[in-house]
Amino acid sequence: MIRAVAVVVLVLLLLTSHAGGADSIRVGYLGPLTGIFAAAGKDMLDGLKMAFEQMNYEVAGRKIELIEEDDEGNPATAQAKYRKLVAQDHIHVLTGVLLSNIGYALVPNIERDRLPSLYLTTPDELTKRRPAKYLLRSNFAASQPMHALGDYAAKTLKYRRVAAIAMDNNFGHEGIGGFQRVFEDAGGRVVQRTWVPLNAMDFAPYLTQVPRDVDAVVQVFVAGQAVRFAKQYGEALGGRVPLIGTGVFTDQSALSGMGDEVLGHIGTMIWAPTLDNAANRTFMKIAEAKLKRMPSYFHAVMYSSGRWIVEAARSLQGNVEDRDRFLAALRRASETTEDPRGPIKLDEYGNPTENVYIVRVDKVAGRLQNTVIHTYPMVSQFWTYKPDEFLKTPPYDRAYPPVKP
Repeated sequence: MIRAVAVVVLVLLLLTSHAGGADSIRVGYLGPLTGIFAAAGKDMLDGLKMAFEQMNYEVAGRKIELIEEDDEGNPATAQAKYRKLVAQDHIHVLTGVLLSNIGYALVPNIERDRLPSLYLTTPDELTKRRPAKYLLRSNFAASQPMHALGDYAAKTLKYRRVAAIAMDNNFGHEGIGGFQRVFEDAGGRVVQRTWVPLNAMDFAPYLTQVPRDVDAVVQVFVAGQAVRFAKQYGEALGGRVPLIGTGVFTDQSALSGMGDEVLGHIGTMIWAPTLDNAANRTFMKIAEAKLKRMPSYFHAVMYSSGRWIVEAARSLQGNVEDRDRFLAALRRASETTEDPRGPIKLDEYGNPTENVYIVRVDKVAGRLQNTVIHTYPMVSQFWTYKPDEFLKTPPYDRAYPPVKP
C-alpha cells in the first residue's frame, strides 16, 4: 500500500513539474538602472516588459518570471549580479547588457555556464573576431549602420571631404571606422578624426579643430553628450557645415532634449518610430499606451529580445532547460518573429542581418521626428565585403583606418 501511494505521488509530481513559480521560465535582465546610463537601462527594461506583458507573462503553459538586476554601469557589480542570477535564480536566459566593457567581461562566464544570452551592446568584435557560442546579439554591430551611411554620403549626398568627431570609446571608434572604410572605398576621404573624452560636455575646444572647408562632419555621440553636442555644434557650425552620423544621436531618448539645431540631420539606424509595417504599428500602439510618450530605439530592440524568447520557448513547448536546443530556437525566432524593424536573420557569428534606414530629422506637427528617407535591405555586419577577407584586416579602432595625408 505504501509503495502504491509513493508511485502515485511520484506520478503527480512529474505531471505537475511545469507548474508553479519554481518551474517558471526565468529571464534575467542585467543593465544600468542607476547612474549616468540609467535612462537607457530603464528604457531597455520597459521594452522587455512590453513583450512579456503582451503574452500575459506566460508561454507554452509556463509562467515567465523576469528577474531584474542593476549593474550600475560597473563591471565588478555586473559580475556579482551575474553570479547571483545564475547560481541563486537559476535563469534560463540572460538579456540586457548595455556597456561594452561589461559585455566583454561576462563572455567567459556565459560560455562556462552554457547560458543562452541576448545582448544589446554593440562592440564589433563580439560577433566578428571574438564570437561566443552562447551569445547572440539582438541589436547591431557598431560599424554596421555606419557602413551604410558611408555609402549614402558618397553616392547620394555626393560628399567628397568629411571630418569626423566622436566619443573616444569602442562605439565611437568602430562607428567612424565603418563609415570611413566604405566612404573612402566609394571615392571620398575622411580628412580628420577628433576623439572626445566620454566625460566632456564642453565641445568648443574640439569644434574649433574642425576644418571649415569640408562637405560635412560625421559624428558618433549618444545620450547626454549628444544633446549637448547638438546645441554647441548648431551654435558653432550650424547652417554652414552639414552634420551627419549615427542615428542613436537623434534617437527619441536624446531627440526630446534637442531643438531646431538638429533639423535636417541625416543619420543611420535599424529602427524608427515612423516605420510603416504591421509589427511596428502594433509595437507603437503598445509602447505609447504604456509609456505615454514616444518610445526609444532601446525599447524597440529589447521588445524584439523578449519576443524572440517567447517564440523560442513556444517552439520548444516550454522545454527551455535543454540549453543547446533553446539557443538554436532563439536563432530561428529571429527569422520567424515579425519584428518592428523589419526582416531579421542572425548570421553564423550571432549578429542580425537586418534593414538599415537612413533617417532625416524633420519637424512634423510641431514635433521633431526621424523620417525614413532610404532603406538598405538586409545589411550584413560585414557590409558587402566577404567575411573571411574582412576578418583578415585590422579591427576598427582609434587609429584604423588611418587618416591619409
